[in-house]
Amino acid sequence: MQSLWMLFASFIFAIMGVCVKLASATSTTSEIVMSRGAVGMLLIFGLTRLQGHSLKTALPWHHAWRGFVGVTALWLWFFSIARLPLATAMTLNYMAPIWIASIVFTLGWWHRQRSFEWGLALAILSSFGGVALLLRPSIHAEQWLGGLLALISGFLSALAYMQVKKLGQMGEPEYRVVFYFSVSGLIAGLLTGLTDSYLRSGQFHLLHALTARDLLLLLAIGLTATVAQIAMTRAYRLGAMLVTANLQYTGIVFSSIWGILIWGDHLEASGWLGIAIILGSGVAATFYHVRSSSSNNNSSAKRNLEK
Repeated sequence: MQSLWMLFASFIFAIMGVCVKLASATSTTSEIVMSRGAVGMLLIFGLTRLQGHSLKTALPWHHAWRGFVGVTALWLWFFSIARLPLATAMTLNYMAPIWIASIVFTLGWWHRQRSFEWGLALAILSSFGGVALLLRPSIHAEQWLGGLLALISGFLSALAYMQVKKLGQMGEPEYRVVFYFSVSGLIAGLLTGLTDSYLRSGQFHLLHALTARDLLLLLAIGLTATVAQIAMTRAYRLGAMLVTANLQYTGIVFSSIWGILIWGDHLEASGWLGIAIILGSGVAATFYHVRSSSSNNNSSAKRNLEK
């Protein structure tokens, strides 16, 4: 089942998150975004050259839109993290699967093309409830701007994931989708980094003096981001969209486990209950989709025999 690639992607994204947290102590957001894009672009370019694949695309504007909404969502999330408790920022950003379910429902109802999969929607809502239990977000009146931007970030992330699905349906392979997204990240990191350095010092600087540790962390961020993006793209391209979106919540579980192992984070009983709900809803959504697909296939086969 192709949606299960999201489990692998979430695990690798959690490792990337650890590297980002460690790198943030000495590297700026621009440097992290730029390095992530540069490593991904160079890695995929080298692999495609070795394998004889082409990066030429007939869908430049589709890639440009995916890059724009994806990078904008990333920057808004980073901005909100600086103005909100981390748990709140992560919870609001992880509303992307709920936005996806809402958009799919609205489009299906408007065009009357498909029935809404209530079982999968319920699983997504349950997972979000598990995230809320695990992270226990809070927000104060003066933090309304950060909260609004985190919400917008989640919505733009949903649009980006749906665009990934659309690109896959139009025949774009994973490596090409990730390559052009990496290019978008590189350009965004370069522009914002140069602008920020000029505003601060009146001069243009791409990178500050980096230690070997800084370079290794930035390289690790780029490598893990690229691998995770390819797996995520495959999950959205070939898998069921709502199942894939729901499995994305497992990233919170993996991140929490890394927090316990590396930083000694402590989880209350509600946190462990949240993890159980997230994992349980992921299993339920997968089972529901498999059963639904099997039922539809059997019905189609029966109709063909009757003909």
